[in-house]
Amino acid sequence: MTAATLVVAVSRPWFWPVSWVPAYLGMVLADRQLTPVDVPRTLLALLVLGPLVWGAVLAQNDRHDLASDRINPRKASSPLVTGAVDHAALASWYRWIAGAALVAALFVRPLFVLGVAGVLLLGWAYSAPPLRLKTRPGWDVAVNALVVGVVSPAAGWSITHDPWAFPWPFGLIGLLFAAALYVPTTVTDLPSDTTSGDTTFAVRFGARTAYAIGLLLWTAGLVTSVLCAATDTVVPRDTLVPQLFTVPVLLAAYAILTRRPSIPRLAVLSIFFAIPTAGFALAVT
Repeated sequence: MTAATLVVAVSRPWFWPVSWVPAYLGMVLADRQLTPVDVPRTLLALLVLGPLVWGAVLAQNDRHDLASDRINPRKASSPLVTGAVDHAALASWYRWIAGAALVAALFVRPLFVLGVAGVLLLGWAYSAPPLRLKTRPGWDVAVNALVVGVVSPAAGWSITHDPWAFPWPFGLIGLLFAAALYVPTTVTDLPSDTTSGDTTFAVRFGARTAYAIGLLLWTAGLVTSVLCAATDTVVPRDTLVPQLFTVPVLLAAYAILTRRPSIPRLAVLSIFFAIPTAGFALAVT
């Protein structure tokens, strides 16, 4: 593999939409239209929020997760596990990619760089000692939920609007759903994390408790969204009736698909969740 191919492999392109989708929703909420108001800055923001931020964060993560990755079947093709790259290369890539993310963010908006710097800092705190929040149950969920559910939509909003004007009830909804979607991922890696001594949320509380808490968070997200629609707060009132029909479906989908979570099952759950997500985007425009 070429160096460029390995860098892309480390950044895991299938993760990029995890920040792109909420960022897009934040942009739609800000501009009340489905297409970008400022195309060049939006494309630059997508570059930052996708390959650059994920490349930096995951390079850092891979450096410190080698022990568990070696015994995790999902990580068998990781460049560090296979020996295609070494720790020194990942450290160098992290510095260059993180630097590129910060520089590119400046050209989106000066304030945009503060959010990117915050995400990079949280990525470091999540993976690297001495904090290594990944191994601090509760903090591991909180960091991921904050970045995906709050910072990402706020980033999309701030492409054209001041970040302090971001509607925080929307951030609360995003936080709850992101936390609910992250909790089952700790269960998928439970065997390898247990063996390597990484005390994640699922390792600390067990798969059954993780399932119950994830279901509670998902329910809270659905209820909050319905309440926001009922009061016409951020979520348009005309989505209330469709939500009342989709809530039982989404609740059942989560309850079934996360009972024994796997990456394919979580992918199917994401498809279910895409339906009301698209409905919200259409409703606010």
